[in-house]
Amino acid sequence: MIRRNILLTGTLLLASAAQAAALPEAFSEAMGVAMDRMMADMHVPTTGDVDRDFVTMMIPHHQGAIDMAVAELRYGKNPNLKRIAQEIIIEQQQEIAAMRLAMGDPLPPSVPAPTQQRAHEPFGKGH
Repeated sequence: MIRRNILLTGTLLLASAAQAAALPEAFSEAMGVAMDRMMADMHVPTTGDVDRDFVTMMIPHHQGAIDMAVAELRYGKNPNLKRIAQEIIIEQQQEIAAMRLAMGDPLPPSVPAPTQQRAHEPFGKGH
């Protein structure tokens, strides 16, 4: 009986360790997706309209910050950093909206906040 309990405890510890190891891997993957998308979306030819070019490149930069903050919220443990991540999301969304309005561009339709996505949805879906 004792041996069985030891084996069961060992199995549970291994499962917990495997789950804990998967978190950094999932975080790393989410950050990689965010960075790759941000860099690709920022890399656009200039038009000669400095204001338009600025907004065209800055919006993906801000969206990248949002996507990275979402990864912190999903996988991070530090409550102070999670609070900062929430603030980043709000501030960056506001700045994106301000840039679009300054250019006379319409705002996109409202969507759930990135932190309200269901766990089964791919990271960054809908952005």
